[in-house]
Amino acid sequence: MVDLKSQYSDIKSEIDNAVIDVIESGQYINGPAVQNFTSNLAQYLSVNHVIPCANGTDALQVALMALDLKQGDEVITTDFTFASSVEVIALLGLKPVLVDVEMDTFNIDVDKISSAITSNTKAIIPVHLFGQTAEMDKIMKLAEENNLYVIEDNAQAIGSVYTNSNNEEIKAGTIGHIGTTSFFPSKNLGCYGDGGAIFTNDDHLAQKMRGLVNHGMYKRYYHDLVGINSRLDSVQAAILNIKLKNLDKYNQSRRNSAMIYNKLINSSEIIKPIIKYNENSHVFHQYTLRLTNGKRDEMVKFLNENDVPCGVYYPIPLHSQNAYKRDEYKESDFEITNQISNEVFSLPMHSELDEEQQKYIADLVNQFMLKS
Repeated sequence: MVDLKSQYSDIKSEIDNAVIDVIESGQYINGPAVQNFTSNLAQYLSVNHVIPCANGTDALQVALMALDLKQGDEVITTDFTFASSVEVIALLGLKPVLVDVEMDTFNIDVDKISSAITSNTKAIIPVHLFGQTAEMDKIMKLAEENNLYVIEDNAQAIGSVYTNSNNEEIKAGTIGHIGTTSFFPSKNLGCYGDGGAIFTNDDHLAQKMRGLVNHGMYKRYYHDLVGINSRLDSVQAAILNIKLKNLDKYNQSRRNSAMIYNKLINSSEIIKPIIKYNENSHVFHQYTLRLTNGKRDEMVKFLNENDVPCGVYYPIPLHSQNAYKRDEYKESDFEITNQISNEVFSLPMHSELDEEQQKYIADLVNQFMLKS
């Protein structure tokens, strides 16, 4: 699904030198490499504060911890995403409220958010799924009208750009009160292990989150908050600093590959991904199709048998997962999620794809459709 080895070969000397510099410095935790990357990422995102942490799930958890929510407070998020977004809500004793998504983008449906808001709702977590920004103008307006916090889960869309109603271009993850991301190796900006970061323009929230990721300390051995231990190590930061310089190039390569797939795949029963807003609003973390003839699993099996990796993101909606089932959920509230969970499949998508590889993959997809 990704080709990290080829990507590494293109920047090998820079990566190797950066890692060796960290090892020779002996400063592996919160060293100069972390500070350098944090500063560069803040500049890239045009955001006031970046707080590095150990992974994307911790980033979401710390963001919620910073809001001083009470047990039972409700947080609305999407039913169609990876479990981290709902997992952290439940872990903190808050109440996850799952809502359906848009059919064309797979992103959270703002009208469904509106219908789910109650007097106990305190926050919304939109996920910029598969690399495409959610409808943030409407979400922020809804949040303002109801005095809610917005935490953007930007794990799949770093580098994507949202153009707001004032025609301002804003990087995804910096629009809400807090944004989070993951540097898992397969992400558009991925390290060679685990890593994550939190973004905000709010000075108070930034100060609080800096303490939360460091055992609640601002001064060593003085614990002002109940925090956690969540740090981005210096080796990963050094790697990310090299890859950050290439992020826009990587994202453009993914867009180009998505357009090639779109041209090569030919079937009326396959629905190809769209870019709903302008070109830069989608960075194609995944290239996800819908197969509407009921033979998605057969397609996946066929591709795997022909040495083409093929992912299903996501086969089971969160409201159907054993950990997150609730009696009050009605299947009729999740019609789109239930449908697309049986239709979606994702083809290999990364910055090293070439047209020959894509033609081989697309020919197999078209071959399967002709036989089915």
